[in-house]
Amino acid sequence: MSSQVVLEFSVDLPEEGLQDPEVLQKGRTAVILELLRKGSISQGRAAEVLAIDRYSLFDLMKKNEIPAIELTDEELKQELYRPLGREGSINDDSR
Repeated sequence: MSSQVVLEFSVDLPEEGLQDPEVLQKGRTAVILELLRKGSISQGRAAEVLAIDRYSLFDLMKKNEIPAIELTDEELKQELYRPLGREGSINDDSR
């Protein structure tokens, strides 16, 4: 299913500029990044719509100051101090 977005401006814009593929792609990117910022679209879907891989999306997110993960301070603390299982443990004596 495809979606169409119509943007309205209160001033006249040059028609030829609005047909420029680079302008259209930047407009698509801006819309998708804003949806991502608001949590309305997943990272995977954003990458798919923009036809880029996840690494490129992360670079784009960084440039636009969109966090890759959003955790509260408490959630981050829980993740940092969560015990590691035996597999991958730093103190694994089986080596």
